[in-house]
Amino acid sequence: MKPFMDKDFLLSTETAKTLYHDYAAKMPIIDYHCHINPQEIAENRQFSTITQVWLGGDHYKWRQMRSNGVDESYITGKDTSDFEKFEKWAETLQKAIGNPLYHWSHLELQRYFGITEPLTKDNAREIFDRCNEKLATPELSVRGIIKSSNVDTICTTDDPVDSLEWHKKIAEDDTFDVTVLPAWRPDKAMNLEKPDYKDYLARLEAASNVTIKTFEDLKEALIRRLAFFDSMGCKVSDHGINEVYCSPATAEEIEAIFAKRLSGSAVTREEELKFKTAFLVFMGKEYHRLGWIMQLHYGTRRDNNTLRYNQLGPDTGYDCINQVACASELAGFLDLLNATDELPKTILYSLNPVDNAAIGTILGCFQDSSAIGKIQQGSAWWFNDNKTGMIEQMTSLANLGLLANFVGMLTDSRSFLSYTRHEYFRRILCDLIGTWVENGEYPCDMAFLGKMVQDISYNNCVRYFGF
Repeated sequence: MKPFMDKDFLLSTETAKTLYHDYAAKMPIIDYHCHINPQEIAENRQFSTITQVWLGGDHYKWRQMRSNGVDESYITGKDTSDFEKFEKWAETLQKAIGNPLYHWSHLELQRYFGITEPLTKDNAREIFDRCNEKLATPELSVRGIIKSSNVDTICTTDDPVDSLEWHKKIAEDDTFDVTVLPAWRPDKAMNLEKPDYKDYLARLEAASNVTIKTFEDLKEALIRRLAFFDSMGCKVSDHGINEVYCSPATAEEIEAIFAKRLSGSAVTREEELKFKTAFLVFMGKEYHRLGWIMQLHYGTRRDNNTLRYNQLGPDTGYDCINQVACASELAGFLDLLNATDELPKTILYSLNPVDNAAIGTILGCFQDSSAIGKIQQGSAWWFNDNKTGMIEQMTSLANLGLLANFVGMLTDSRSFLSYTRHEYFRRILCDLIGTWVENGEYPCDMAFLGKMVQDISYNNCVRYFGF
């Protein structure tokens, strides 16, 4: 029996152990997509309790606590103590065999707090106190966590109307040498079917100093904000879309749809798809002009529990996989940009693992000599960033493309302790490659293999994003 989560955790062969310990483990981290708050970095927040770090906004954990029958007051409630919430999480975690949260939580306890024993309801008070004592030290301030995690670049997620004031403060602070860049997330400018769309446009008008009466005005407002984000070092965009859109329309049609929405009328489903296609094509061309990377996250059905949405709002753990087939639309959308040679570097993520092979074949249709691995399949995302999901995504990518050119892992997290997810990914990567080698499926060229895992862990990101 192997020890619980020891130094060779997830490494089942000698080749895997060598690849991880001698090559992958020491590489820095580029977290090119996350949802952490730049203000907390600028102000170097010091958390008071482990509950604040673990349960403050982590809907992964919230979902599992609900699955364990925990009352919502211990999850998102205001009237229960931090320890009561932590104890409920400890009780839940003990049941989470096979769930990545079990591994992530214990990696965080080991790496940041030096705690190697499993967390249970019985030792919850002791571990709670030990974690809180460590959190009071400078080593586990927000900046201390980032530095000790060997992070060198972070890309947050930011709306076009954001002032980016905290990014500016971080950039001007000579005492902190980690690069923190904004990432462009214009979903609210695209989602004209939303009831608050006109309210959002008013905010965009104020931020851009452009009066928005037409779609051309909207594009001008966005171009101005793109220029500002670019001046702040932004190199990457991100779109959170339920599905991929490919419903081309004339410029006159798009203007009529936009005018209809501004007049207060609702748009039809067909009109929505046409508008969103035009919006994304415009954005893609702008990213190409700026030399930015475009990320498309799709395959989600959000906010399924209306009762809880009305009580708690979005991003609280009520989303699921959407089974809408998007392969044809994705290929068509990329072709709309490629037809005029304006397809930017693009990373594609589907929440539905059934799409792995489709994405893998679509990639090959649009690769060219302008960049190595110009079109990427993103790492296993959200409900898929577990051991099985990562292995399936990387195996599919290897089967249909070039795994060696993969840009690797990101946290996609709101927690500053989530950098251990990069370690989790690297261990799984090394074990996958090590298994192929020891099965005689690839030669045991350790120099080349070592460089490959270092590239996937870090170097490919540096090259691809231009950091």
